[in-house]
Amino acid sequence: MEEIKKALAEADPFASWWPFIVAGIVFVIGTVRTYMGGQPCPNGNTIPGRVIVVTGATGGIGREVCRELARRQARCLILACRTVEQGDALKEQLRREAPDCVCEVSVVDLRSFDSVRRFVRQLQAQHPAVDALVNCAGVIFQPGGRTADGYEQHLQCNYLSHFLLTQLLRPQLARSAHGGRIVNVSAHGYTAAKIADRDDPLNLCQPAQSGRDAFAHSKLAIVLASRALAGRLTAEGCSTTVNCCSPGLVRGTGHLRHSPIMKALFAKVLTFPWMWLFMKSPAQGAHTIVRLVTDPALAGCTGDFFNDCERVEVSELARDDELADRLYRASLSAVGLTEDAAGGTVRPKKE
Repeated sequence: MEEIKKALAEADPFASWWPFIVAGIVFVIGTVRTYMGGQPCPNGNTIPGRVIVVTGATGGIGREVCRELARRQARCLILACRTVEQGDALKEQLRREAPDCVCEVSVVDLRSFDSVRRFVRQLQAQHPAVDALVNCAGVIFQPGGRTADGYEQHLQCNYLSHFLLTQLLRPQLARSAHGGRIVNVSAHGYTAAKIADRDDPLNLCQPAQSGRDAFAHSKLAIVLASRALAGRLTAEGCSTTVNCCSPGLVRGTGHLRHSPIMKALFAKVLTFPWMWLFMKSPAQGAHTIVRLVTDPALAGCTGDFFNDCERVEVSELARDDELADRLYRASLSAVGLTEDAAGGTVRPKKE
């Protein structure tokens, strides 16, 4: 023991470069993770009295959005999810973390327009006013062919069903005493989308797309339709705002479970360390969404796109107002709605 103590006392920590190399590696990893995590939500205000609807509430990002909104004293969260079991598990977690927040579980299947309409009827019967709608649910590389309504799954689950939900809830959002807010979750991938025929902005008549291309197109549709809706709401003098955001690259959401790459064990082992290093956690991915729902400084902001909690410019295609209007009108027709000549009141389309 004495020999060991003597050796430690005489050891020169600068005799080896290994401590510095290890410290340097740790510093670089920490710096990369901090940078890739993005900017945290800059506002910390509470939102007492708010009624907020969140789709995809039990997913990775949606769960963290609900947790943060509950911490910020939202009065009621409507947890729109695929199964009652998933919703009840999240409701119990929120009850422990924020016991004063009322949580309501409501099942909605975005593969079905009828399911969306049933969800809205149930919500309208209980809540005459809604303060915010967060369209957070989404799929990628989704198998299973077309939906019951006959649409490509990415198009309907990511975009058309949320479009229908938003249109049906416009009266409730307009009654918000705080100014209704619509937050549509898109993705950076929208920049890779293509619309080959301006007369077919939903790509309904185009050849079948890959899962990646269909996902990108659905996210572009979200940005374009949000832009068109923002213009209509402003023209009506309505206080409801609508904005889009990208949560960034987020791990732990389950979105890649159907990816062809992730089916191979070797690919998983190779990919996970890089995902841990370069991708955000679900909590970090929720920051921009939370800001758009809660920040009073954004009360008058509409028709914009946010990334890392800051307003950013969209691509040239996403700024095309004429294309946005074409897509918006095609979307109304696709979900069985029509609007008056002024582009305001929306009603069911006559057969």
